[in-house]
Amino acid sequence: MGANHGPAAPATVSGAYRRRMLLTITVTAAVLVLQVVGGLLSGSLALLADSGHMLTDLSGVALALLAVQVAQRSPTLRRTFGHYRLEILAALANAVLLVAVFAWVAYGAVRRFGEPVEVRGGLMLTVALVGLAANLVGVVLLRGGKDRSLNLRGAYLEVLGDALGSVAAIAAAVTIQLTGWQYADPIASLLIGVMILPRAYLLGRDALRVLLEATPADVDLAELRTHFLAEDGVREVHDLHAWTITSGMPVLTAHVVADPHPPADLLTRLRRCAADHFGISHATLQTEPARRLCDEASHA
Repeated sequence: MGANHGPAAPATVSGAYRRRMLLTITVTAAVLVLQVVGGLLSGSLALLADSGHMLTDLSGVALALLAVQVAQRSPTLRRTFGHYRLEILAALANAVLLVAVFAWVAYGAVRRFGEPVEVRGGLMLTVALVGLAANLVGVVLLRGGKDRSLNLRGAYLEVLGDALGSVAAIAAAVTIQLTGWQYADPIASLLIGVMILPRAYLLGRDALRVLLEATPADVDLAELRTHFLAEDGVREVHDLHAWTITSGMPVLTAHVVADPHPPADLLTRLRRCAADHFGISHATLQTEPARRLCDEASHA
């Protein structure tokens, strides 16, 4: 006796934030152009580094939005889980982009220490302030979904990190204006680059966990097995697997060895247990008669 339980095509968490993501893209693109122009006119590497960081924000959110659009397509017989994994692939691509930006910024900053460039602090400060305001708008728009979707978390972290990068650029501009110390610009560039790495690591790690079908971090399979064994009529649980299709969509499969005459609602109670205690609403369970367990023991 078996049962397949779970919604056929649930909407992803990210899908509810499509309009906010589109608005974030619009604001980010406008400020990106301003930062590139401002960085070239002022001679500021920090502004150019921040614009490069903002380019990853733009690319990241655009990739996330594209993935959300594609992920809404209904499952087919050839893709029974639809295109949900594209959201995770987008998150991994964002992580790679962040590492590439760090390498570019670090290289440019090291060159500036050997060949200082005079920076126009006033123009740099104005552009950095505008960039900070734009990033704060993006933070507010995406904050609500950061804890519910890996895809949205990647977009949110990129925008938040760029806001911190704008703060570093502002501090460098103020220092140059007050003291004329030009090295403040490459130092700020390096700080912006360093802030990128931890976010790239965390985002890439979480995306790889999903792609490698690791057990969800918040699911204790040993505890889940204990819960199942505590149900009336359950003798043993084996071939227990849990993984994640996309953010907010964990799934579970298991073989349950049951008494010869198990309760009629056994599978319903097990699925309810998985949903209520472990947040897994898509569970595929198969029951087996207790005699199979005895046969396996006799042949051991």
